[in-house]
Amino acid sequence: MTTNAADTAAPDTLLHALFQAALGAVVADTRLPAALPEPPKGRTVVIGAGKAAAAMAKVVENHWPGPLTGLVVTRYDHDLPTERIEVVQASHPVPDAAGEDAAKRILAMVQGLTADDLVLCLISGGGSALLALPAPGVSLDDKRAVAKALLKSGADIAEMNCVRKHLSAIKGGRLAAAAHPARVVSLLVSDVPGDDPSVIASGPTVPDPTSFADARAILAKYGITPPPGVAAHLERGEDETPKPGDPRLAGAVTSIIATPQDALDAAAAVARERGYAPVVLGDLEGEARDVAKVHAGIARQIARHGQPAPAPAVLLSGGETTVTVRGSGRGGRNVEFLLALAVALDGHPGIHAAAFDTDGIDGTEDNAGALLRPDTLARAAALGLDAKAHLANNDGYGFFQALGDLVVTGPTRTNVNDFRVIVVDRAAGNPAS
Repeated sequence: MTTNAADTAAPDTLLHALFQAALGAVVADTRLPAALPEPPKGRTVVIGAGKAAAAMAKVVENHWPGPLTGLVVTRYDHDLPTERIEVVQASHPVPDAAGEDAAKRILAMVQGLTADDLVLCLISGGGSALLALPAPGVSLDDKRAVAKALLKSGADIAEMNCVRKHLSAIKGGRLAAAAHPARVVSLLVSDVPGDDPSVIASGPTVPDPTSFADARAILAKYGITPPPGVAAHLERGEDETPKPGDPRLAGAVTSIIATPQDALDAAAAVARERGYAPVVLGDLEGEARDVAKVHAGIARQIARHGQPAPAPAVLLSGGETTVTVRGSGRGGRNVEFLLALAVALDGHPGIHAAAFDTDGIDGTEDNAGALLRPDTLARAAALGLDAKAHLANNDGYGFFQALGDLVVTGPTRTNVNDFRVIVVDRAAGNPAS
């Protein structure tokens, strides 16, 4: 048997290298310069929202050949120093007054422009919460209450953003409509499965195919009783979001400059270089613990039968799982996934894993994610930790924190959502070929 890098590479080192490759493929410095449009005859107004907004604004400043002004809003601690584009920080995932004020200012900036002017809109994941301008009759507290309920409900991102669009005065195409007749060019970093521009940050500059009736149905589906102001607003169903074919959005141009698939492809290339067969599962949705069971099954199939690839192999997936919160523990989607994966693999030898949020923040905690090793359950048991009990309490954070296996990166200033990787080494038991 020929010896290659896979025989000697430390799994933890490989896991970190794959994550760094994924991030490097989707940061603004890498993706944005080539996507910038030609300068207009008139003014250039740069606006934006999301966890990548500050990094994107800085790249625009560094590469834009003419004058510009602008304002973008990003999550607290995700800012960068800029000179011409103001960066405002606000709360995520539950909106606050800073986000509301920023949204008001952004909406005002794009009004009164002409067809000779350009609105360059920089959008990335997190923009739904950061660009928080409630619709008339809906208070910020109302929006906060609905956001908290949706986050705990298990609703997927498309469902959450459908509701958000119909409680907003700026999302769901309303921002682009306000900018008419200026030319609107939107550059998007996708954090949603399928890369649907109308879902990314609730689509402030693209037509919205969903309706007030859809929003009402989603709240009913998850048993969410909204505040009276929200219920009344959704029931009235007035001032529907701009739909496909709306003339105010006819000239808007939208380009997705970075996607979850870009991150997975970059990681797959590094895995291949190091002698591992990459198996890319793509964007995935569903309950984190259910997705973990599927990943465990595929990893065992590789270990036992060499299918769909022989070991050494690397499983890669992205997308956005959900967590229906029933316990009182701490933890985001990625540690929930890893804890469920640990239970499903039950200490299977030769299988290591990691799961991270590419923005550097798993849920609302301070970690990007965590690492899982074959001895994770044994080390936990030695500390008196019950993995199944922690999973039932949605306490992945507490579990991996006690083991010292959380990974803290700080803000990455990009966001293509979750990045999951499972390394299946030859030691996992794959029959020799």
